[in-house]
Amino acid sequence: MRILVAEDERDLNRIIAQKLTSDGYSVDCCHDGEEAINILSYTDYDAVILDIMMPKADGFAVLSYLRGKGIRTPVLFLTARDAIEDRVKGLDLGANDYLVKPFSFDELSARLRAMTRVSFGNTNNLLKVADLTLDTAARKVTRAGREIKLSAKEYALLEYLINNKGIVLSREKIENHIWNFDYEGGTNAVDVYISYLRKKIDGDYKTKLIHTVRGSGYVIREEDEDANK
Repeated sequence: MRILVAEDERDLNRIIAQKLTSDGYSVDCCHDGEEAINILSYTDYDAVILDIMMPKADGFAVLSYLRGKGIRTPVLFLTARDAIEDRVKGLDLGANDYLVKPFSFDELSARLRAMTRVSFGNTNNLLKVADLTLDTAARKVTRAGREIKLSAKEYALLEYLINNKGIVLSREKIENHIWNFDYEGGTNAVDVYISYLRKKIDGDYKTKLIHTVRGSGYVIREEDEDANK
């Protein structure tokens, strides 16, 4: 999933981005509220980590912009301001969660999982398609009880597909959610990683789960509907 970190403390911003990247997220960073609003005006994210005390526009202004545009992206306030009135204001403006500095990165990761789980309509950390299971807490993937080792990017791609189970995703949509602004790879990156994922997820299994929809993109589902027509 793709995350925006808006935090004006550059060292903390960098550390958060490194931690989330190691967890398999695609991360973009900015350091003031105006830049955050600009990025959010043309890029879709699965979650936003938002500091309150930022230059040019504070976190409250950024959140007000998002909700005013009808954008329901989950927002986690990350701030040193722990006064009750600040928490109430943030939650009333539409924040999904609030974490006070200093914080545990394990807790930050858990809160991100909880927020995105709700936004995708999942009730727990286990995502399933047929006999394929992805545990977002343990970052473990199994099929028919056998563990499958994935790279961070393969895991992110699989999680995104399962969170949109049954929905055909275009290459552009996948690329926008799995890769950040710094990506400098080839134009066929989505096709390449889908190929990697198919070899590991479908392999010699009789039932194939990842399907190509010609002219549209890719979808994960329990059977190939086109084959039944």
